[in-house]
Amino acid sequence: MKAATLTFLCLTAIATQAHASSPDAWATYDKAVLVSCTKSSGLRDAKPVGNAAQFDDRVGYTALLLQGQYPQKHMKGAQGTELCLYNKKSKTAYVTEWDSIRPTYKAN
Repeated sequence: MKAATLTFLCLTAIATQAHASSPDAWATYDKAVLVSCTKSSGLRDAKPVGNAAQFDDRVGYTALLLQGQYPQKHMKGAQGTELCLYNKKSKTAYVTEWDSIRPTYKAN
């Protein structure tokens, strides 16, 4: 009985390790998210704000906040913020304006 339990625990540990991603795999994935999101962004010189939010695989998305400048002349280089949702399965980025996330400060 002890041998069977030990074997089960060892196989479980091996199976768990097989599904874990290496740091290199995560770095490659993070780069793919960044490239896809910045290409889909309408902002000039779009840069990530912080790190991406990794949702559970059941959700299937990674979220990344971007900041850059609006390219339209009438915006006169105003800074903008966009939220990018990256679909893990299709490897597609979906971007929406999210300027409301920036805090507004009122002068006293």
